[in-house]
Amino acid sequence: MTATRLHNDGGMSRGLLLLMSVATGLAVAGNYFTQPLLDLIGRELGLGPSLAALTVTAAQGGYALGLILLVPLGDLVERRRLAVSLYAATAVFLLMSATAANGKVLLVSTALTALTSVGAQVVVPFAVTLAPPDERGRVIGTVMTGLLFGALLARTASGLLSELGGWRTAYWVNAVLMALMAVLLRLFLPRLGGEGGHLSYPGLLRSTVASFRYEPLLRSRAGIAALSMASFNVLWTALTFLLVQSPYRWSASAIGMFGLVGAAGALTASVAGRLADRGHVQIVTGAGTVLLLASWAAIAAGARSLVWLLVGVIVLDLAHKAVLNSNQNIIFALRPEARNRINSAFSTAFFLGGAVGSALTSVVWVHSGWTGVCVLGAIFSFGTVAIWVVERVTVDRAAGKPPKTSAHQGHDPKPAASAN
Repeated sequence: MTATRLHNDGGMSRGLLLLMSVATGLAVAGNYFTQPLLDLIGRELGLGPSLAALTVTAAQGGYALGLILLVPLGDLVERRRLAVSLYAATAVFLLMSATAANGKVLLVSTALTALTSVGAQVVVPFAVTLAPPDERGRVIGTVMTGLLFGALLARTASGLLSELGGWRTAYWVNAVLMALMAVLLRLFLPRLGGEGGHLSYPGLLRSTVASFRYEPLLRSRAGIAALSMASFNVLWTALTFLLVQSPYRWSASAIGMFGLVGAAGALTASVAGRLADRGHVQIVTGAGTVLLLASWAAIAAGARSLVWLLVGVIVLDLAHKAVLNSNQNIIFALRPEARNRINSAFSTAFFLGGAVGSALTSVVWVHSGWTGVCVLGAIFSFGTVAIWVVERVTVDRAAGKPPKTSAHQGHDPKPAASAN
């Protein structure tokens, strides 16, 4: 590890941290490019609306498989090589999308792009491993800010690029950027070997699933994350339904711009990380879950008031990102030698929670409208508060002492002793 990569005192250099943050953002962006382009893609490739929409489903399915099958490899193989390989593969699959001659090729390339885009979920624990313990929260917050901005701005960027040169332009540009990231990561990331080399690949996957069995804090934090993501997706799935009807009647472009309020939430990840480094990770979790629940009162009032709707959306987004950061501070401190497997298990639960939230929202909207949607979101949010309270009580009883709030105590391999 050279001085250009790490500080002499062992901390990460700002340049390396910035590179990893940008890399995560670009990796996830490719999964969101398609959404604003469905109509353009459908018209050029002769796809009906339902077939064009399958590209979104393909992206979700590919990403889920990548979380389960590829992310755990970071504990088995040399991590720089894994990250670089995934980024290079993503660039190739984006080129397939850019040159797709028909819908079948686009569906396959979209699924493969999503599969390898989990390279972002390899880079996040990579950064955590390089960070000194007292800077872990800041590093997680910075890298996740890049990831969240990538997801947030991808739709806007793809829309603008399509105006310049058609829908394929977004894929061409992202392919070039991902290839560049692969080169930069190869040049500047230090070599970092996996610590589970004694495991076979099937054993690695079994160990990933077994993490839920042996790590109580992973179970509770994955539960909080899944319910928080479900609540988050309830809002963003139903928001379009609300804004196209009276009293709003917004256009599609205006609704798309509404998503930019999520920038405030993305910035919260860094603030939450710094608070975690100061030993306040439990305060961040508790405050975040309570605010997540409270936000639904404002969101409900937003049925007739844009001001209340904006307040509710911003608070929910801030709370969701703060809870996510505090969860990651806890789970990444559990077992450093199994960090990628734990991240795979956690991220899979997080992703599935979001999928359940989206699916239920469509059903609830049809039968109960905005009121039913708000009740559903509040129920998921209440679940995050309940799990956090149960976790605190359980850990305190097991430890036989008042709760500690430092995320770094998770290095103790015995979960019951890790009060976090």
